[in-house]
Amino acid sequence: MMQPFQLWRRLVPAYAAGYFLSYSLRSINAVIAPELMRDLSITATGLGLLTSAYFLAFGLFQLPLGLLLDRFGPRRVEAALLLVAAAGCALFGFGTTLVTLALARALIGLGVSACLMASFKAFSQWFPGDRFPALSATIMIAGSLGALSATLPVEAALPALGWRGIFFLFAGLLVLTAGFLMTVPDHADTGAHESLSEQFHTLGRILLDRVFWRYAPQGCLTSGGYMAIQGLWAVPWLIEVNGTSRSEAAGIMFLMGLAMLVGYIFIASCSGWLARRGVSTMSLLIAGLGISLLVQLSIILNLAPPTLLWPLVGLSFSLSTLAYSQLTAAFPVSISGRVNSTLNLVMFAGAFGLQWGIGAAVETFAAGGMARASAFRITFALLLAAQALAFAWFLVPVKRANWNANALLKNRASGPGEAE
Repeated sequence: MMQPFQLWRRLVPAYAAGYFLSYSLRSINAVIAPELMRDLSITATGLGLLTSAYFLAFGLFQLPLGLLLDRFGPRRVEAALLLVAAAGCALFGFGTTLVTLALARALIGLGVSACLMASFKAFSQWFPGDRFPALSATIMIAGSLGALSATLPVEAALPALGWRGIFFLFAGLLVLTAGFLMTVPDHADTGAHESLSEQFHTLGRILLDRVFWRYAPQGCLTSGGYMAIQGLWAVPWLIEVNGTSRSEAAGIMFLMGLAMLVGYIFIASCSGWLARRGVSTMSLLIAGLGISLLVQLSIILNLAPPTLLWPLVGLSFSLSTLAYSQLTAAFPVSISGRVNSTLNLVMFAGAFGLQWGIGAAVETFAAGGMARASAFRITFALLLAAQALAFAWFLVPVKRANWNANALLKNRASGPGEAE
């Protein structure tokens, strides 16, 4: 058996590389949006639909993804899907119409849909549950670096490569990462011995579990809302509401990604230390969700400079991703792929609907005679109100469902579950 550090060295870099590329591709349209709108004569609604095609394909594949991860293992599933993402990037680079680019964006979303969930599945197989928050934060660090790469670096590369050349570059990197993943160790997972009907039965139990539905609304509206805004609408807000230039907006996005990175480093290095001193992971999660609401209210009311407020959004979101580790701990390890991918489905369904809906709402308010800055403020305020209701629902504690009768219990990870 490999030593813990050897295991970490074999597993984490490969999965981190995949999530780095996934998050960069998720966020890149926020920076190249002016070029896309100019080159293809796209409206705000069309841009929202184009960009959110990523979230639609990503989200729709989450339920079958969970079944595949539990049945075939994370290594093979993610490597195969990354090749689909590479094809999507190549198609995006060649695309000349909105329909073609939307299809390409959907292929990219489908292809990177396993990057985070596959890493979580692998970690739940190979490591004890009490290490999950730190390990998941390590992968999130890679994601935040990917988000950073989609800000100022993309802005700097645009004159030389153009947005098409950038996507061709991503296609090559995705192929290389797929090959890298095939070098990691595989794990004989008990899920492979379940029949397909048993897998679907267990998925149904997850969907009826009250613990899962404690997390689902805030996942849809808070995490989904953050992805929708960071992935597209933050830059238009900064330009049209705060009056920044595109370069200044890209710089603020870079600061937001940097703050998110700092948050993940904090979780990876300090979550275990804090838990030993009585500060639970659940407490950190609740704090992150609450801070997110306060910061978004401050942005809407323009209570502080955007260079301060938007990085705080990134920091609070890094804490909100602890929902994955808390939800995972409430279920058996052998179904962790289905548990996390189902939560991811809810998040990305929210991201898709909100990314498209924000553009449509802004245009609707503006068409009624409202200034675009005011239209943005009203739209963001409505989203914030819905997030506040989801947060109130999340604060209601629930008992963990009784999985004792399920034979999968013997595979339960060690570590804390629902603490409140």
